[in-house]
Amino acid sequence: MKKKTILFILIIILIGAGIFLSLNNFLFTGRIIQESEISSSTIAICNKTNYCEDYKVECEGNKTSKISATGFSIQHNENWEDPRESHDPENLCNKLQKFT
Repeated sequence: MKKKTILFILIIILIGAGIFLSLNNFLFTGRIIQESEISSSTIAICNKTNYCEDYKVECEGNKTSKISATGFSIQHNENWEDPRESHDPENLCNKLQKFT
């Protein structure tokens, strides 16, 4: 009877410790992401022939940390003009920083 009681208490302690450690790790990870000010967005970058490729821009604060192609692109006609004020990835990070 004593052995069963001790075993039961040990199992409860192990389960409690597991839950505590997993919750603590989850909260710690959330704080790191929140404090690092990481954000991302996509931007289309066009060349002189109006061929535009979409890129994912990752920012840390207002600095670009990574740019990667998404695989999406479009070819506009030769008379098309880009209506955006800027399509510079560095400028995009500055704009994202203002919204956070």
